[in-house]
Amino acid sequence: MSMRTLARFTGCVSALALCGLAPVAQAQIASADTQVDNSEIVVTARGRNEALQSAPVAITAFSTRALEDARIKGVGDFIGITPNISIVQSQNAGNSFVTIRGISQVRNGESPIAVVTDGIQQISPRQFTSDLFDVQQIEVLRGPQGALYGRNAIGGAIIITTKQPTNEFHADAQISVGNGDDYRGQLSVSGPIVQDKLLFRLAGSARNFGGLLHNVYLGKTVDWVHDRNVRGQLKAFLTDTLTADLRASYSHTKAIGDQFQYQPAKFESDTSCFLDATNPFGGPAPDADSVSRRFCANNRGHNVRRLTDISLKLQNEADWGTVTNVLSYINIREYLEGDQFPYTASRNVYGTDGTQTQLETVKAVQNDFRIASPDSGAFRWMAGAYILSTRRFISSTTGEDNGLGITDITTAPKYSDAANPTLSYLADHNRNLAYAFYGNVAYDLAEGLEASFAFRYDHDRRHQIIDPFSSAGVPTGCTTPGADACSRVANFSKAQPKFTLRYRASPALTLFADWGVGFRSGQFNQAGAASAANLPGAFDLARQESAETTEAGFKTTLLDGRLKINGTAFYTVDKNPFYFLFVGAVGAQILVNVDKVHLYGGEVEVMFTPVKGLDFFGNYGFTHSEIRKFTFNTADVGNWAPYIPRDSGSIGAQYRFPVTDSMNLFARGEMEHHGKQYWDPENATARSAFQLINLHGGIEAENGRWSLTAFVRNLTDKKYNAEFVSGGFVQPASPRTWGAELRTSF
Repeated sequence: MSMRTLARFTGCVSALALCGLAPVAQAQIASADTQVDNSEIVVTARGRNEALQSAPVAITAFSTRALEDARIKGVGDFIGITPNISIVQSQNAGNSFVTIRGISQVRNGESPIAVVTDGIQQISPRQFTSDLFDVQQIEVLRGPQGALYGRNAIGGAIIITTKQPTNEFHADAQISVGNGDDYRGQLSVSGPIVQDKLLFRLAGSARNFGGLLHNVYLGKTVDWVHDRNVRGQLKAFLTDTLTADLRASYSHTKAIGDQFQYQPAKFESDTSCFLDATNPFGGPAPDADSVSRRFCANNRGHNVRRLTDISLKLQNEADWGTVTNVLSYINIREYLEGDQFPYTASRNVYGTDGTQTQLETVKAVQNDFRIASPDSGAFRWMAGAYILSTRRFISSTTGEDNGLGITDITTAPKYSDAANPTLSYLADHNRNLAYAFYGNVAYDLAEGLEASFAFRYDHDRRHQIIDPFSSAGVPTGCTTPGADACSRVANFSKAQPKFTLRYRASPALTLFADWGVGFRSGQFNQAGAASAANLPGAFDLARQESAETTEAGFKTTLLDGRLKINGTAFYTVDKNPFYFLFVGAVGAQILVNVDKVHLYGGEVEVMFTPVKGLDFFGNYGFTHSEIRKFTFNTADVGNWAPYIPRDSGSIGAQYRFPVTDSMNLFARGEMEHHGKQYWDPENATARSAFQLINLHGGIEAENGRWSLTAFVRNLTDKKYNAEFVSGGFVQPASPRTWGAELRTSF
């Protein structure tokens, strides 16, 4: 199908510079010309170059050096040491749920954050969990950023900037080995094709992981992963003012999928994987703190994800301002198959414990165009427009398990398949169109006092075409694909203003306050899911969400720059946040709305360098949540909202000191704190607070050309559930991992 795009004016999605966790990270950025002086870093969170400690935004960020020191390989690694943000990763490669300041993502739902990589916004949560490699910096913005970053920035934004092409030949390489037969490699090469005119960068990563969690019935691991990624970039300086940046990437992940446990399942014995035929669901009551690393499904499952994106960025810088246009194409395909609830070696028990599959494909084109005034001057402005055209198909099935494996189901059911006949099939095509217009202005009212205003209007048109071959939810008259009776349309829109005041009381103290509105589009549930579940309050359409946030904060620098303390406090009224329901008997996955939730809390971050080479760092975030209205179940009013950790944070230290003129020793230790968390509005069971300890250390060249280090994550091998779904569906988190890594640059 054809996809049409139009221009977009925007002043805020250029790649962000970083702010380090400690001065050790700042040194890396100085080489990239992003420092104001020897002790301060420049960020562009508002689309402008400004010092980190004076930017009126709650930011946690990681430089190249900080990413290496903390050994950040995936999104969960940096989220785990960032306050007031958490992530759940389970089920399949593209499945993850982010919660930031109490604004949560749920399965099959849109993200509460805008994720921007090299100026390209991710359009699907399935992109978020791809491997992090050859990264220059990562920046996490908390609070509503919708006026700047768009419809899914209701809770914040994450900006990822990869390393850019260089005018001299350069290469970086890393290899590592770890327990569970974990082998990783990364390689990047950069240099000129035509000196000063045309530059290139090519980077890739690969991982083979044998797994650490085992299916005792099959005698095989359930967390096996093979992952391959490649990214290329060409940067051309067409004139003195005009540059062109062509970027393409491809990711291919193969894994074992859909490996859950059902806690109420009762087995014949403690060592059996077969259900007790007389009382198959008479097992323990659901408990989010109950953890088992024992899997029993007779189907190992299978998961394949492919991600492709291509983008072209044109930018012209003139004396009066800058014009930027970014056009991108994204193609996503993920297939998942596995055992059905209750995930045991028994088959077809009371219409369950069969098989299930899901396929999702997404093709999208987006265009982003903006104009901006120069950074200097008392009055600064930006304006922009954006459009996104998406084609999405999703199918979900259940099947009869004849012990002969799982038949791939993509775009049509196989009711007569001898090995694995389809029992239920839900499918729909989605043709969505989103567009926005926005801009911002900032004015210096007096010395040290700035007022800024940003505004964005988003419109999102959702068009769902129900597959007439679906086994439920097919409207009357929907008999052939594309028929009008198969079609339903919903429109969602929202104006998102944001006001900010900043006062620089002194060069060492910045105060700021802001008020803003964020927006997350509503969406259709998969056709037939709500009717198949037959639950009151579950509908085909989930309403749009909006959040109104008031925030105040400070940033201070003390002891000649050796001590930095940043803090924020916020209050949010969240209307129509999403909640996920799963009905295992029919494989129904449904989104419903909690009508209103109130949230308040804050964060504090401290970075201290008492002597050169020794860094202490810590942060803490707290979020209080309360359900104020819930039509689906009024008895839940007053409870904590689901998915939201009460608090989070980390504390640690690292020491880098020379042992010879050319070699350093490096040691780092940190403890992550993950707070108590409910998983349902009923507050039926909570996962208690827990801590994880990570260590990293070794030797390195003083000039940074090589390093040899050892690492361990989850040192104490803490057992906890990565995810708990109401009713007792759980997936345990990964055990302790350890290994060694060699890195070199030349």
